[in-house]
Amino acid sequence: MSKTAAWISAARLRTLPLSISGILVGTALALPSNQFDVSIFWLAIATTLGLQILSNFANDYGDGVKGTDNDERIGPMRALQSGVISGKEMKKGIILTSIVTAILALSLIYISFGKENFFLSLLFIGLGASAIIAAIKYTVGDSAYGYKGLGDIFVFLFFGIMSVLGSNFLMTKQLDVWLFLPAISIGLLSSAVLNLNNMRDELSDRNSKKMTLVVKGGKKFAKPYHFSLILLAFICMVIFLNLDTYSSYNWILLPLLAFIPLAIHLRKIYHYTDPKTLDPELKKVALSTFALGFILFWIVFLEF
Repeated sequence: MSKTAAWISAARLRTLPLSISGILVGTALALPSNQFDVSIFWLAIATTLGLQILSNFANDYGDGVKGTDNDERIGPMRALQSGVISGKEMKKGIILTSIVTAILALSLIYISFGKENFFLSLLFIGLGASAIIAAIKYTVGDSAYGYKGLGDIFVFLFFGIMSVLGSNFLMTKQLDVWLFLPAISIGLLSSAVLNLNNMRDELSDRNSKKMTLVVKGGKKFAKPYHFSLILLAFICMVIFLNLDTYSSYNWILLPLLAFIPLAIHLRKIYHYTDPKTLDPELKKVALSTFALGFILFWIVFLEF
């Protein structure tokens, strides 16, 4: 593997569509109020991609130095594990990505709030800083929360609640409580991707004392938990799309088609015995979540 290929691998491009799903939903739902802003949209996308790549680099580094990424691991070989990128180089990559992401986040906040909304700017600077810290601390350091079974909560909050509500607020400057429904849906599906990852890596995580929820609860917990995440995500999205505000839109129920491959996916999860079969399922859930956000975005966009 070349150095360039190793960095691309460490960025884990297949995770990027999932990361922007919440942004697509949140910004699309600013359209009914005629407050959609193209600059905010693209800066929000860029900031989220920066956070995801930062998280991937930090995860590669954290699991690498802790020895969690070893020969027992089923997924693709990580950059640090391969030896092509050293720990020192990965640290530099984490620092550089943090700086770029911070600049993008500050630009996003300035364009959204300007000089007039100092306290809102301060609030979002705090949220942005917490997102950068959370991206790093998932596996890095002695207090890494991913090793304490808290990864699912942080993924739900940052990729669901904060992504949808935050991106919408940056445009509308108001909080619509009904947006919690799609935010919860995206958050639950994002947590389902992490849960699949942890189900696949259960053996290596257990031996490395990475106490994910799967390691703590075992397969008897992981399967019903996974079903619950996806079914509750479906229920929240159905309720939201049938609200009076949106039910009159043409083809508004079309985003629910994204749950068809997820239903097939759940059947495979129910019958799975070999963790190796879970790796392709990660992509299915991630792309289905992206499809949900992408279809919803274009349906609302075309209405306006």
